[in-house]
Amino acid sequence: MTKLNKTDLLSLEEYSERREELRAEVIQLKKDRLIQIGENISLLFESIETIKYQIQEMLRIEKIFDSDGIEEELGAYNPLIPDGANLKATMLIEYPDKEVRAEKLKDLHLVENKVWLQIGENERVYAVADEDLERSNEEKTSAVHFLRFEFDKNMIADFKSAKMLYAGIDHPKYNIKTKEIPLTTVKSLAADFN
Repeated sequence: MTKLNKTDLLSLEEYSERREELRAEVIQLKKDRLIQIGENISLLFESIETIKYQIQEMLRIEKIFDSDGIEEELGAYNPLIPDGANLKATMLIEYPDKEVRAEKLKDLHLVENKVWLQIGENERVYAVADEDLERSNEEKTSAVHFLRFEFDKNMIADFKSAKMLYAGIDHPKYNIKTKEIPLTTVKSLAADFN
């Protein structure tokens, strides 16, 4: 698994000096790593670059500069980096109105287990959700989930040759399939398979 180490990170001072430049780079990168499924659910596919930025931001916000604190952040975020045979995504369920959101999170109970990707003519690959901790309870789902999609060699080859990619959700209250995902996104995600 590709992991970030303390030596991969900038000091708080260096990061502060380069923050705007790095932020602009990550925003651009994320544009090609976002898949919208319907109006209210999106998948942001993480990479070593997006996770490095997230760690740097957390260190900055929390003013963490000691070795133990940095190692703790690395330990929390490293599992979100794809390891060469998978893709990892942050799933966001977004409803602007607070009351509507509360009701929809009840309706969408366990939706995180019904998210899939399909590359080329292969079978759908369903996400493994929230391996770090359970984010749903008996009544409702959470607005944020962490997903892992595992692919076999043929599927990875299809990603690398930029075959058609689709995403979807098979939940009774949110059953939807995307149109073909743009080629720029397929190519960005294919870079995660090393």
